[in-house]
Amino acid sequence: MLTGIYAILFYVATILLVVGLAYRIRLYWNTPAPLKIPTTPAPITEAGVAFRLAREVVLFESLFKANKWIWVFGWLFHFGLLVVLIRHLRYFINPVPDLLAMMQPYGVYAAFAMVAGLIGLWARRFLVPRVRYISSPSDHLMLALLVGIGLSGLAMKFIAHTDIVAVKAFFIGLMTFNWQPLPADPVLLIHLTLVAVLMMIFPYSKLLHGVGLFFSPTRNQADNPRERRHLAPWAAKLETGGRSK
Repeated sequence: MLTGIYAILFYVATILLVVGLAYRIRLYWNTPAPLKIPTTPAPITEAGVAFRLAREVVLFESLFKANKWIWVFGWLFHFGLLVVLIRHLRYFINPVPDLLAMMQPYGVYAAFAMVAGLIGLWARRFLVPRVRYISSPSDHLMLALLVGIGLSGLAMKFIAHTDIVAVKAFFIGLMTFNWQPLPADPVLLIHLTLVAVLMMIFPYSKLLHGVGLFFSPTRNQADNPRERRHLAPWAAKLETGGRSK
């Protein structure tokens, strides 16, 4: 019964995540950008734009220039989350590659970094008046959800241990449609429930800013208005139609 409930929960969460991401990416892709509005100083070549986006994604360059303290907490959270996600690949791969096995101990430190970064970002929403003023209940709920996932994961590591072999069998069984029993450990069930909730709401929340960054005209446009005229697709159709007349 328990295995069936969580199997269906993760199937639904996966479908909502994939379909939601596809829908939002399609929406971003089709949103017109009628103006040339790169944030200056901006690169003047496409290669420069790609390098700028890479620095933004990896180093959070604009945040570093704006606020060093927020950058520290933000980078800790995102880098820790990345390592934790990579570490969790062992539950979906059999056999586990040697490189992935070697990084398992470092994933624990990354989990602490992730939670520390989240707590710092959450504290900012209480301690900085202007940020507290614009913070909505959903902002706090998102942070609470992420903190809950991190703390419940750490609790399974150091307090309430679970059968990770059975957990791996459960997730591999989901992928092969051969369901295997899921351990009924309370902390594990809390952790998995929070993860499933995150998967379901991710495409429809502010957490999607990581994807939206690539479609931001202030970041993905080259600063070359004199060298190359910027014409939105819908404007190009109007111009072509006007000329044909």
